[in-house]
Amino acid sequence: MPKTKPSREAAQDPAWSVPSLREPRYSQSLARGLAILGCFTPAQPVLGISDIADELGMSRSTTHRYVTTLVALGYLEQDAQRKYRLGLRVTDLGMSALNSMGLREHAHPYLKELRERTSYTVSLAVLDGTEILYVDRAKSFRREQSKIELDPNPGSRLPAHCTAMGKILLAFLPESEQRERIAQMTLAKKAPNTITSKSALTVELEQVREEAFAVNDQELLAELYAIAAPVRDHAHETVAALSLSAHSSMISLEGLVDALGPHLIATADRISQRLGYRRADEASGPRS
Repeated sequence: MPKTKPSREAAQDPAWSVPSLREPRYSQSLARGLAILGCFTPAQPVLGISDIADELGMSRSTTHRYVTTLVALGYLEQDAQRKYRLGLRVTDLGMSALNSMGLREHAHPYLKELRERTSYTVSLAVLDGTEILYVDRAKSFRREQSKIELDPNPGSRLPAHCTAMGKILLAFLPESEQRERIAQMTLAKKAPNTITSKSALTVELEQVREEAFAVNDQELLAELYAIAAPVRDHAHETVAALSLSAHSSMISLEGLVDALGPHLIATADRISQRLGYRRADEASGPRS
């Protein structure tokens, strides 16, 4: 007769805490890893191996193996006292989930409208760690579009430092968080004009924040231009970035900025209004 009741030790195992997870089609290892993340709360933000092991009823050696893996993946961080706290990867995922909830539904009609008005590709993205995550895209129907080697879809990721949308999203972070993100970057050279200096990137982001407008001048790919503007929500937070992009054979960078920049900004503002943003209520205030 098959064993249907777990032992006392197994009964404490997080993989047994939800009855459905006992089925073979679920990963108990994943359940244990997520249970470890769930141990960290506002009331206990810092924990040691023993704390986690005792709370979940797992052996210390097993707990250490899971925790070490989570640290390597960026979901946990170890401090000088060999204690652990949630890593930025967890924060980034949470923010990405919150920021993108309903965002595509609100924005999609405006992306299509801007694409029809300008004939260029329109994209919407959020920040996820040191990368941008594409939420939506309305691709240009023009033949010249095929000259662009890169064709990201919703769910695709690109480095933030060499994209116009990434610059917008980095520029409007609180200063301390912006410094942390930049510190994690390698700033790999992707194209002729990629910014590879962290100090130069910081200076550029200051200008982007001041102008609420960003440009990609062949920084991700040669012969690719893009411009971007912020999308804000009811709390005046920059939750996404909207961009127009084109191959250099389609339009000059100056033409993209001067002729189409106002249309991009107006569309980003309309999406922001759908999210509850009201420009008249905005207060600049100091960054924290």
